[in-house]
Amino acid sequence: MAVRVTPRLGPQLAKLARSFHHSTTKHAGSEWRLKNGLPANPSDHGLTTDLPDWSFADGRPAPLMSGQLRRQEKNRQIVRRITELSAELDHGMKKWEAKMRKQEQDEEEKRRNRLQPKGALLQQVPK
Repeated sequence: MAVRVTPRLGPQLAKLARSFHHSTTKHAGSEWRLKNGLPANPSDHGLTTDLPDWSFADGRPAPLMSGQLRRQEKNRQIVRRITELSAELDHGMKKWEAKMRKQEQDEEEKRRNRLQPKGALLQQVPK
């Protein structure tokens, strides 16, 4: 007859399993790379990612690979989005400045149009 070990070890293994650290190896060495001025992920950008893998013997460049084309399109979209947001920000700032000028003009108009004092108060020089 086989001895059943699992019921006795089950709770102990559960406690032991909780003490293990589970992290991805994706970021392994990223702190060192950042400290040395390199990207956190070496596959994000750099010479080995951005430059072509090969060229023709006569010096012509190789056609771009699908990953390079994808990164170029992604960069184009990012640049488009940045220019759109910058234009929206400029437009918003112009509208805000116009609103502030209008508010100041309205306050000045109210100040000029309010009722003037009569009689002896009109004769006095404001201090």
